[in-house]
Amino acid sequence: MGEDENNKQDRVKNYLKFTTLAIQMGALITAAALGGDWLDENQNNEFPVWTLVLTLIAIFASLFQVIREVSKMNQDD
Repeated sequence: MGEDENNKQDRVKNYLKFTTLAIQMGALITAAALGGDWLDENQNNEFPVWTLVLTLIAIFASLFQVIREVSKMNQDD
């Protein structure tokens, strides 16, 4: 295999890795927002406390996951 083919395969692997990561982020944040909304409705909260808290936690967890993947990718180089 040539160097161009290896480069191309690496780019495809990275593309797939980060596409999967983006889908996971979306699913996690959506689940947190829906779960928070459900909790707020069941507790009859006037202000959506649970929605905000769970959504923010999910966003920070997603960002942590992205940072971890990027740093892992940089260590491999």
